[in-house]
Amino acid sequence: MRIVLVGPPGAGKGTQAQFLAKNLSIPHISTGDLFRANISQGTPLGLEAQKYIKAGDLVPDEVTIGMVKDRLARPDAQEGFLLDGFPRNIAQAQVLDAMLTELGGGLDAVLDLEVPEDEVVKRIAGRRTCRKDSSHTFHVVYTPSKVEDVCDVCGGELYQREDDSEDTVRKRLEVYHNLTEPLVGYYEKQGLLVTVPALGKVDEVTARAMDALRSKKA
Repeated sequence: MRIVLVGPPGAGKGTQAQFLAKNLSIPHISTGDLFRANISQGTPLGLEAQKYIKAGDLVPDEVTIGMVKDRLARPDAQEGFLLDGFPRNIAQAQVLDAMLTELGGGLDAVLDLEVPEDEVVKRIAGRRTCRKDSSHTFHVVYTPSKVEDVCDVCGGELYQREDDSEDTVRKRLEVYHNLTEPLVGYYEKQGLLVTVPALGKVDEVTARAMDALRSKKA
């Protein structure tokens, strides 16, 4: 299946993408991973992206699109893929449509992970990260540390990253509503949209998504 994954920040897209891609035996294609891979490999697109990132600017659409196009043309993506982080707006969605037509196919489904806004804020603003090792993460509600603000793993101080603050989260949500959420309507008109409630345990959400995708395929 050729799938695009959408949803607000904090909906669990990265986690679900990994499980769904494994269950469907298709590659998980994340724009974040594409940037890192192209930059580390020193590809022309990676070098171009790095210039903008170092300057603190947004990477232009044409660079991102070039990376996505190269990745979708690889042999392992010919039988399907799960795109995570692209498209982010209607213009990119239209480019993706044209790209897939050129590659001889189209999307089978667009999976929309639905989470109430208050839950998104709760999920992200409750995150705490270890100052000694940023891979050690906790959540004040869901996975609290044994001692408040102290990492269970190494004893480092736990803190709330600036981009996890409630004000920042609400700004990110505003950007999502204005820029990315219109994709829901765009794909709904094409009959591709599959909406999945993303509250609950990870495996429960994965099961719901798989059931919805099977129904769509049928």
